[in-house]
Amino acid sequence: MMPPPVRNIVIVGGGTAGWMAAAACARVLGPICRIRLVESELIGIVGVGESSIPHIKAFNNLLRIDEAEFVRSTQGTFKLGIQFVDWGRIGDTYVHGFGAALGPDLGFLPFYQYWIKARLAGRAKEVGAYQINTMAATRNKFMVSARDAPPGSPLANIAYAYQFDAAVYAQYLRRYAEKLGVQRTEGIVEDVVLHPETGFVRAVRLQGGEQIAGDLFIDCTGFRGLLIEGALQTGYIDYTHWLPCDRAVAVPCEKVEPPTPYTRSTARKAGWQWRIPLQHRTGNGYVYSSRHVSDDEAVATVLANLDGRPLAEPKLLRFTTGRRKQFWNRNVVALGLSSGFLEPLESTSIHLIQSGISKLLELFPREGFDPALAERYNARLAFEFDRIRDFIILHYHATERDDTPFWNECRTMSVPPELEQKIDLFRDGGRCWREGDELFAEISWLEVMVGQRIMPKSYHPLVDLVPEADIYRFLDGVAHTVERCVEVMPTHQAFIDRHCAAPPA
Repeated sequence: MMPPPVRNIVIVGGGTAGWMAAAACARVLGPICRIRLVESELIGIVGVGESSIPHIKAFNNLLRIDEAEFVRSTQGTFKLGIQFVDWGRIGDTYVHGFGAALGPDLGFLPFYQYWIKARLAGRAKEVGAYQINTMAATRNKFMVSARDAPPGSPLANIAYAYQFDAAVYAQYLRRYAEKLGVQRTEGIVEDVVLHPETGFVRAVRLQGGEQIAGDLFIDCTGFRGLLIEGALQTGYIDYTHWLPCDRAVAVPCEKVEPPTPYTRSTARKAGWQWRIPLQHRTGNGYVYSSRHVSDDEAVATVLANLDGRPLAEPKLLRFTTGRRKQFWNRNVVALGLSSGFLEPLESTSIHLIQSGISKLLELFPREGFDPALAERYNARLAFEFDRIRDFIILHYHATERDDTPFWNECRTMSVPPELEQKIDLFRDGGRCWREGDELFAEISWLEVMVGQRIMPKSYHPLVDLVPEADIYRFLDGVAHTVERCVEVMPTHQAFIDRHCAAPPA
């Protein structure tokens, strides 16, 4: 007889990860599962402001969330990409714009191969001139995809994400999940009860003695990993020999100008500073290496580089970049900071939560927990973490900066072999590729490598089959089309005011 699916899910921990899991499980599994979330208001969340990538739209669509309501409720703004300042050299600026392609393909080859040939000949503009997200972002323009745009128009397929208040987002999802029947329990977990034979988690015991039993436990307890590590001793793979930043200081400040449709990342003496513009304030933080700068100096740096008056005391966070050896161990699945930590340089934190949830739903177990499901889940999440890790390492390693010990260390360090091969192939002939279902597409790798001064020595030999004059006309036409499209777009602030302005905070 076929065993029934798991019926009783216990989510331990709230915050963004916990309530994302609760909302998604309630929407998909609500008819067959009882879902309970345990959290305590006495335990703070790490949330310091969130900047996402376009994949979050798929999550919101799963929940059938109205976009305007979501943006309005979370004091959100829109995001076309990430601006990087001072990464290649001090004074450099480039944008990693969202989108699946850089201009249309020409024949067998992608657009960027023709751009490389023209750029090497001094006949092409900066790469961002051919990407609508980059051009619109730098001019503070924004709109969603135009339904009446002709096929092939850049206005027909605008990729974007959101910037929003993380604490408000968690509360938004809590209200959503509770309406769908998720039961919230206020309490602090004092102990984890394991089955003496299988080692599975049977229950969590709260202060006061209440035991909450479950079949499947989702660990959203943050860096502590109360179940996945504290109870099951799963183990952790440390990335700090490649990603040396181990601390962050965060502080919001007054909004003093219209919000930009991009997140800014500015390289500093021993790390980088983020700027996330919301409707009611601006989020700021400095991610840094404690071996290269003191906490006091980091606080002074971020306070000296705010747009306006700080709205709270600086908040200090300590972390170890890396991931769990297993994300699914026995009957525990770790999400969010419990599963690992990759610094938010490319805004992947929420995506990794979302990815973990979607893969759990795809591999949702029956009673008995077939080990093959956990093996598959762990392999897929490990691949995703490691490839995102490599993309983040690229930003640190691809630099010409030698002005501080931190940047000297990053510039000269050895990197994972997969990343080294990607850099070598791009430097030789401009070849980019996407390995399996890794998160970042070819255009993302190209934008960062070119933006940080890795320029190919050559290009694909089939490019030479197209006459040079035709290539130049082709590139000029794409740049002109992008320019005209950006001209007709409204400003970011005007779009928000018309469609999703939030009430005063």
